[in-house]
Amino acid sequence: MKYIENRKTDPRFNLALEEVLFQSLDEKEEGFFLLWQNEPTVVVGRFQNTLEEINVPVVREKGIHVVRRLSGGGAVYHDLGNLNFTFILRTENPQNLDFRKLTEPVISALWSLGVDGGLVGRNDLVIQGKKFSGNAQYMREGRLLHHGTILYDSDMDALEEVLQADPDKFKSKGVKSARSRVTNIRSHLKGEPDIEVFRRALLFTVKERWPGLEISPPDPSVQEKAAALAESKYGTWDWNYGASPEFDLRKERRFGFGKVDVRLNVRKGRITSCRIFGDFFGNGDIAGLENGLAGTQFSEKGLSGMLKRVDVSHYISGMDSRSFMELVLE
Repeated sequence: MKYIENRKTDPRFNLALEEVLFQSLDEKEEGFFLLWQNEPTVVVGRFQNTLEEINVPVVREKGIHVVRRLSGGGAVYHDLGNLNFTFILRTENPQNLDFRKLTEPVISALWSLGVDGGLVGRNDLVIQGKKFSGNAQYMREGRLLHHGTILYDSDMDALEEVLQADPDKFKSKGVKSARSRVTNIRSHLKGEPDIEVFRRALLFTVKERWPGLEISPPDPSVQEKAAALAESKYGTWDWNYGASPEFDLRKERRFGFGKVDVRLNVRKGRITSCRIFGDFFGNGDIAGLENGLAGTQFSEKGLSGMLKRVDVSHYISGMDSRSFMELVLE
């Protein structure tokens, strides 16, 4: 396992670096571990509609970056009071690398500093019931990317201003605002040490679990590829915002595994176009499901026939064909 020492704070480069390392992982490498920070940024999930997740006037006024990541899940706010971590690993059985196993070093680092935390729900780390870390995963061809954001000393006013509140999510959590359900680690520590103390504690716990951890800066060729990808993908409007045309029908519901928002155009009884948004996780490119629905008869018979040919859970983890069809036809 290699720890890639990266002190750059440009979110476009940092997310590009993750992707380059993910794509470069081969059988000779056990994996990569990264700790990184971003300038003020909203990072949106792979399947989210960006304009519905951010407060556009505030984002523009404050010059905050908006960047889409590879993984699913919800939008998060990053600044220099936030520490992010990434594991990139080979795995033939993703079930052996669940959220609990890969967030355990964060919990152990907290314990070493005298704070009790834990994993709740599908991907949240909490202290005294308040979230300080959200996690997400992306899998392809025997490789897993697991990353998480850690609120250490983030600007809570900015966090609440720039993220659009999803009332359904807050209702399901039994709270009324973003502020009421999150916390900074620093406020729970004696003496309120700076973020470097926590960075060192987390790196130490990872070294304990991977004793042969090798510390290395990014290879120059990797940095070049990441810089190029930052420009061609992570710095573009097409990737970060993308087209969001008007649709005739919108069906959305919050499930235990996340929010699913299906938008359809229907002409002469057939689906002509489809977009699917949400804070769910998935292993496949959601365009595969969207494109498969195009041309399908908008009826139980038509949808049932089409959905027999695809694995909905590959695109939306936790959802099956029946629940998807019921959502669309409700």
